[in-house]
Amino acid sequence: MIKILKYGEVENKDIFARAVPTVNVEDTVSEIIKDVRENGDSALFKYCEKFDRAKLDCLTVTKEEINEAVAAVEPEFIEILQKAAVNIRKFHEKQVRNSFIINDTEGVVIGQKVIPVDRAGLYVPGGTAAYPSTVLMDSIPAKIAGCREVVIVTPPNSEGKVNPVILAAAYIAGVDRIFKVGGAQAIAALAYGTESVPKVDKIVGPGNAFVAEAKRQVFGEVSIDMIAGPSEILIVADGTCNPKYVAADLLSQAEHDRMASAVLVTDSAELAESVSAELEVQIPLLERADIARESIDKNGKIIVADTLNSAIEIANEIAPEHLELCVDNPFDYLDSIRHAGSIFMGKNCPEALGDYFAGPNHTLPTSGSAKFSSPLSVDDFVKKTQYTYYTRDALAKVARDVEFFAKKEGLTAHAKSAVIRIEE
Repeated sequence: MIKILKYGEVENKDIFARAVPTVNVEDTVSEIIKDVRENGDSALFKYCEKFDRAKLDCLTVTKEEINEAVAAVEPEFIEILQKAAVNIRKFHEKQVRNSFIINDTEGVVIGQKVIPVDRAGLYVPGGTAAYPSTVLMDSIPAKIAGCREVVIVTPPNSEGKVNPVILAAAYIAGVDRIFKVGGAQAIAALAYGTESVPKVDKIVGPGNAFVAEAKRQVFGEVSIDMIAGPSEILIVADGTCNPKYVAADLLSQAEHDRMASAVLVTDSAELAESVSAELEVQIPLLERADIARESIDKNGKIIVADTLNSAIEIANEIAPEHLELCVDNPFDYLDSIRHAGSIFMGKNCPEALGDYFAGPNHTLPTSGSAKFSSPLSVDDFVKKTQYTYYTRDALAKVARDVEFFAKKEGLTAHAKSAVIRIEE
């Protein structure tokens, strides 16, 4: 049963604390990466057979397989995927940054170019759960950014097939190539390239502990989006909320992972008790009841605060991945929220709306990193380069300033490079 605590009985920073497994994946992942770097496709085939129980003769998903998948998926779901894609595009198109130029000083031109990365690699989890939403959320911003090529890696089933809904989502999002490979070996393939899988410039997407560790180890060879931890939700609710809704929203995260954290902060002791009771009603009805039960029992909490302002203080302290403001006037509190991955406003905005359909990205910073990180966006798939142009006359006006500055740092060659042009 979920723990009910009074505000102050647990430090804010420890509200999302959870028992972290002591499994050491670092060495295993390091060996896999080394194997893929040295042996390329042959290593990928070996790991596919070992971990996915699939004996493949080709890693690439063919156009025929994609067409078959689209035809096999219910037309209703295809339509829903298309609606979601429209919403995601509409939101992310507003994030596009423009290059700029400044030439308001005679003889001087400075500016910045915004350039997409050439190739983006997207990791899409497979196995028992398929996430077409991840395909849309990760590939659409890359396409809007203007990446020349967007590729997906995802593990196949034991028959060597990729889940049709993943392929359907990739088709709708306009993904260029898809490969049947998962786990740390897929990250290694994207980072270093193999005979089949191209080397990419940026790797994004969620995964298990092995995938996260692989992303950490290849960072520097390629860019990555983030190293995400277990999913988490913080719900701030007033006493007028429907406890059934609040319990359902807590469970929407708890069913993700046994390590997930679902926390309610409320100013109503009555709501706290009602939500606790409602969780016991709803958990047995879930298909993933065993996962949700462990998550709620080990990591779930209900905090009874004196005021909603105290609840906002908690939110800013722990910087949750998902923050629901289940209050009557959520916009009254919006300016007070400084740290959260994504905020869901009001009593009719479940976090699941953001997972699939509304448009804002669902790839979010976890484990308090929302204090300094942002949701996945178009910005993740571009880089900036800057340029400077001075005429001789413009340089002459500032060369002595540059010389003076450089000498203050003891860099006389820097100083000379500026003044030599005006002394000749």
